[in-house]
Amino acid sequence: MKQLALDIGLAPVPTLEGFFPGPNAAPLQHLKQALIDTSARAPVPTYLWGEAGSGKTHLLQAVREALREQGASVGWRDAKSKYAPPFDENWAGVLLDDVHLYTQAQQNVAFNWFINAMSPANGVPRWVISTGGVPPADLPLREDLCSRLGWGHVFHLQMPGEAELRTVLRQQASARGLVLGDDVTDYMLKRFARDLGSLMALLERLDRHALRTQRALTIPLLKDMLDSE
Repeated sequence: MKQLALDIGLAPVPTLEGFFPGPNAAPLQHLKQALIDTSARAPVPTYLWGEAGSGKTHLLQAVREALREQGASVGWRDAKSKYAPPFDENWAGVLLDDVHLYTQAQQNVAFNWFINAMSPANGVPRWVISTGGVPPADLPLREDLCSRLGWGHVFHLQMPGEAELRTVLRQQASARGLVLGDDVTDYMLKRFARDLGSLMALLERLDRHALRTQRALTIPLLKDMLDSE
């Protein structure tokens, strides 16, 4: 069945607390511990890999927000980044998202940041976290960068199963004061992209539409929302 594309709009700020662990409790706990205990961050890098929708970018963005709340700044780079500032000694870490999509120029910047983070001119080594769509050995990157990104903590993020998706949908709906019936859940899982990011965005849109129309969360409401967009 053809899946409908979702216009996710403005998503809420990702947090580690808002990440549903499911089969990914180990990487979540690793990141939480490293935010508490700075000795767990470096000089060993962390690499998270998995297919699209497994939560890699959510976790990386959540770490960035958590570090900002601690008053720290970080270097951030993803495949869409165009401007590349030089490594900043004030950074608490370097965060590299979707490295499997990096151009040669982006790889060169990432390598420079990695070297400076691991062996800074001043202070202790900085935290380096990267994400990719494939295992470290399969990354289509320059060899010296590939080997460095994958020599530390490596976690494979698993996609949640249907039972876990149903659980998180119910939990998130309840947190918003919504009652999500099994019929609506079935409809969402059968007709929309099944990754958590898309489903959470859909739930956010449903919440806003239900509030605006003062109607309960039903399949007719969902269809009405889609027709009105």
